[in-house]
Formats: sequence, structure tokens, C-alpha cells
Amino acid sequence: MDGQIAEEDWKIGVDIGGTFMDFCALEARSGRMASLKVLTTPDDPGAELQTGLALLTEREGLSPEAVSRFVHGTTVGINTVIQRKGAKLALFTNAGFEDVIELARLRMPDMYSLFCHRPDPLVPRDMIFGLPVRMRADGRRTDAPGDVTEALAKARAAGADGVIVALLHSWRDPSQEAEIRAEIEAQAPDLFVFTSAEVWPVIREYERFSTAILNGYVHPCVSGYLSALEQRLEAQGVPARPMLTKSNGGLMTAGEGRRDCVSMLLSGTASGVIGANWLARQAGESRILTLDIGGTSADFALIIDGAVQFGSDELVGEFPLHIPSVSVSSIGIGGGSIASVDEHGVLRVGPESAGSVPGPACYGRGGTAATVTDAMAVCGWLGHSEMAYGQLDMQVELAREAVGALAARLERGLEETAQAIVDIAVSEMFVEVEKLSSRAGVDLRDFALMPFGGGGPMLGAFLARELGMPRVIAPRRPGVVSALGGLVADLKGDFIRTVFADLDADALPRLSAHFRALAEEGRAWLAAQGHDGAVDLRLSADMRYTGQSYEIEVALDPDWLTDLPAIETAFHEAHRQIYDFDDREGRIELVNLRLSALGAGPKPDLTEPARVAPESVRQVQVHIGGWRPVPLHERTGLAAGTAFDGPAIVAQEDTTFAIPAGASARVDDRLNIHLDFAE
Repeated sequence: MDGQIAEEDWKIGVDIGGTFMDFCALEARSGRMASLKVLTTPDDPGAELQTGLALLTEREGLSPEAVSRFVHGTTVGINTVIQRKGAKLALFTNAGFEDVIELARLRMPDMYSLFCHRPDPLVPRDMIFGLPVRMRADGRRTDAPGDVTEALAKARAAGADGVIVALLHSWRDPSQEAEIRAEIEAQAPDLFVFTSAEVWPVIREYERFSTAILNGYVHPCVSGYLSALEQRLEAQGVPARPMLTKSNGGLMTAGEGRRDCVSMLLSGTASGVIGANWLARQAGESRILTLDIGGTSADFALIIDGAVQFGSDELVGEFPLHIPSVSVSSIGIGGGSIASVDEHGVLRVGPESAGSVPGPACYGRGGTAATVTDAMAVCGWLGHSEMAYGQLDMQVELAREAVGALAARLERGLEETAQAIVDIAVSEMFVEVEKLSSRAGVDLRDFALMPFGGGGPMLGAFLARELGMPRVIAPRRPGVVSALGGLVADLKGDFIRTVFADLDADALPRLSAHFRALAEEGRAWLAAQGHDGAVDLRLSADMRYTGQSYEIEVALDPDWLTDLPAIETAFHEAHRQIYDFDDREGRIELVNLRLSALGAGPKPDLTEPARVAPESVRQVQVHIGGWRPVPLHERTGLAAGTAFDGPAIVAQEDTTFAIPAGASARVDDRLNIHLDFAE
């Protein structure tokens, strides 16, 4: 065994979704890759990890002792927010500013509805306590920190699990928050405490306060989950220190994740986009619309000229997340999305999902509601091969019963109702993608669609056809792309300094000083993550014309910090690109200086050996306006250069690729399937 371990070097990426936990395992020395899906266990979170590792050991010969890298993406944080099962928090802020969270930005969630309402805050008004402390905008205090004893007593009496300290202007000077935190920790060591300046020290009270609240709200659940994760890995004999995928597409250690919980809220969706971008570059594509469909949602992202797009206002449930995150749009349409008939007799799909328990009816796990997966099975696209690596045996008759109940209510045919469910799901995704492309100002006819996740290949080609997109690329293992993303991601930390200064010659020394401080902080963070290699520092700034309310982020070269015209030109050009307008004579304000510190992780060669089985093709019946024979290809039988036309089905262990009529398929030398639609 010792000799075997010395020769092996396993790297494992894991991603957990609403229905499955996905595993992507790479034996780095041989280049052999193994993948697996395991049904989630909502009643015992983390048990599926133990099951997956045991199956990889049994089926693939994985040696847990030889795992040198373990990367995990999880939805535990975002699920905590969505389900409102987080910590009971108290918020300590300045007296007179107790309503900052309630006021927010005074925006309606739906500007076209007079009956919409904003979500209830994560910290109710009676858990917000004002302290008689104050700091001026220039960082000068007007009084002492004050005694927190009375507020702390009220918070504890109300059952608070933790305290968030968020004060005015702490982005300028965090010492006041730090002193109050120290006093709370001394008086109530059983409560956890976070300050807004340590979580995200940015100007604007609501953004800073709400980010700190999200961090504290999920902290107990995330910390407990990570402790259990480390214990399970240790019990399995895995020596690798677990790494976590972050919302910004990078990685951090599990130890860091216990405090920096807010950075991993969108980890699963982000790692999927990172994995898709890696695969797209290998396939020679630089403009991609990614489509990640799981059991509960469909996630979309744009990759433009090989670059993943980032934002700072992504939604976590009903709440905006103000830290840098991979820009992803989501809709509640997934393979497990439930179809129903409303009180007006209208067929609707989602956002409720059958999840993994009981799951779609065709899974045979007790589900009786018709889902999108059931509709695809009724139409004949599914049910001809094993699913989820043999863990599911499709029971089409149960799907027909579930869809048949809806058909009876609608007084329509069975297959007609199933097709309507699929069409509604595709149309809902169509609307969301159209909004995404409009916001980005791109023409999707210049892009290829890359579907992944368990349900992406099932519906992706139909969506691409409706969008008028000319190409679809299905990677070799689409069901585990998010897990793969963790294997190819880099360590990445984001840091910010609010400058808030007119952009002129007098500001340049300050900018240089801030950059040096950020660079030092970034290098120290990477070192704390265990990185001892090269460091890539990427600088940007939030800038605006004087008088504007909000700013745009502009990429900067550190050498420009002594070159005022270069910074001004970069801003003018960025403003024109976004708004088709710039004012070369206008005064410019620089609000925030941002820095991303990246430490490149090992980049494995993911070119899989072309171990192709003999081509296997058989005819199955699919309902396309009527029942007709359609060829079904086994993915393991598709060699480089294989070509065929749709309609067709490609079956494999982690998903099913449904190819509509009018599409021509070819397999490249990396075993990706490329679809081209006829003009």
C-alpha cells in the first residue's frame, strides 16, 4: 500500500446541489479522471460525502490517503438564507440609525407591481440597539465608545446568538467597532461577534451593514458544516486540508471560511462558471453563455472574450450581496421543478421543486408531483439508460401517472401536456436569458451555449434554438462541471479601500499608499492560505463623474498610479463603453480602490485519454409532434470525428443530451460534442 500511495496523487472537487452531490476526481500522475453523483441527504448533511468517497474507493481504486487536494463547493450558506434558518442576530449601531436596514435603498422589488413588498430583514427592528457613539466622516470621534452593557443585556434576554457591530464611517477608521467588539467578547464570550469593517469595509452604510449581517446570519450553520466536513474527511483518512470555492470564483481554506462565511454564499454557481470557462478555452471558444441546470434552478452566466464577468450586487435569496461575485442570473426552473395548474386553469412550472426527496416521480422515491424531468421522460427523451451512475432506475410509468393527472385537469392529451411543461420551462429560461443579454449589451448570435449540470444538456439545445444561437458545446462530463471548477480554480482574495477623493495630482500619493497597503494585505492573505508561489495582483477602482450617485469599476495598471492622464483615459473609455457617453472635461471622483490577490493553483492536464468503446447506436421512440424513432448514442461510443444529425439522444452516466431536429453534431478531439444549427 505504501508504494501505491507514493505513486498516486488524487485531486478531488466536490459540489453539492439540491438533488445530487457531484464528485470529480483526478489522478494527477496518470491523468485519469473519475466522476460520480450521489443523492443528497437533507436529513444528514455531509453523509453523501462519505458515501461518495466510499464509492470512488470501490469503483475507481481511489486511495483516500493519497488525496493531496480537496476542494468543496456548498449551498449550505445560501440555503440557510433562503430557508430563513440562520442565527438570531442583534445589531449594535449608532443611536438614531437603527432603521438603516429597514430603509435599505427604498427600491421596490418589482417596479411594475404596486402590491409587491420587500422581504423582512434578517435582523428585526426589536433586535437593533442604538449606542451613544459617533464618528465624523473625516474619522474623528465626537465621543468615547460608550458602555454596551445595557444593549448587550437586552440582546441576550431576547435570545441573540451573535452580535453584529456596524457603525457610521467605520470604513474610515475601524477602531471604534473593534473596541465595542472587544467589550462584547469580554462580557459575553458565548456570543460570536462580527464588525462591518472586518467583513467588507466599504462606504455606504446599508451595503456594509447588510453584508456583515449576511455573514453573521449564516455563520453558525457554515461553521458547523465545515467542522463536520473536516471530521468526515479525517475519518475517511483524507490528509488534504479542505479548500472552499468562493463567490468570486476563487478558493480559500475551510478555516478562513468559518469567519469569512459571506464569501462562499454563491460558491457552487461560481465554480460552475469557472469550470465552464476552462473547458471553453480548451475547446477554442471565447464567447460562451453557460447554462447550469440542477434539480431546483437554472443558472446563466456570460463569458466574454474568455473573461468571466463579475458583479457586486448578486442576489442571495432576496438579499443583495455586495462583495465581488461571479455574475450569475438564476431562475427557479430545474429538472425537479414541479408543474401545476393554478386556480385559473393555467399550467405553470416552478419555482417549487421536488428536490432529492421525494424527487421527480420517475425516480421512484415517493414523488407524485409532475416535474420537468417527468415531462421529458413522458416524451421519450429519458428512460432508456441508467441515470446518476446507476443510482436511479427511471420508472417512466410513474412519470406518465404524474403528468397524466395534470393532463386530466387540463383536458389535454398526455404527451401534449408533457410537451407543454417542457415548452414552459424553456420559455421561462428564454425570458431570463434575454434580460441578461440586454443588460450586458451582447448579441447571443455571436455566442455558443455550454449546458452543464444534470439537466443542462437535457434542455440546453432547445433553449439555444429558441434564442437563435448557432452553436452548442456539451463537455465530456457535463454533470460534474461545477465540481471540476474547484479543481482548476485559483486562490483568490478580494480587498477594498474607500478613498473618496477627487481624481487629481494631489490624490496620487494617497492612491499609491493605499495600493501598497492592499498589496501587503493580499500577499499576507495568500500566505495564510498556504500559498508560497507567485502572486498575481489585479487592481481596479470604482470611479464616477462628480455629481453621479453610483460608480463603475475600472481596471487599472499599478504603474498608472503615478500617471493621472492614464487613469482618466481608462475611466472615460469605460464610461463610454457602458453608457455610450463620456465627458472629457468633467471632474472625476475615485470612490474605492479594489485589489484581487490570486495565487495560481496546480493546473492539471484535463485532456482525457480517448478510451472509446465500440460505437453503440439503437433506435428509441420519442414524441416529436408524434411518436417517431430516434437514434440513441452511448457517450462512451463517440470517438473524435464522429458526426450525426438530430433529432438524437446521447446517454451517459451523469446526464442525457437531447438533440433536436435541425442540429448537426460532431465530436472533437477532447470528446466535446459540438452542435451546429442549420441557418
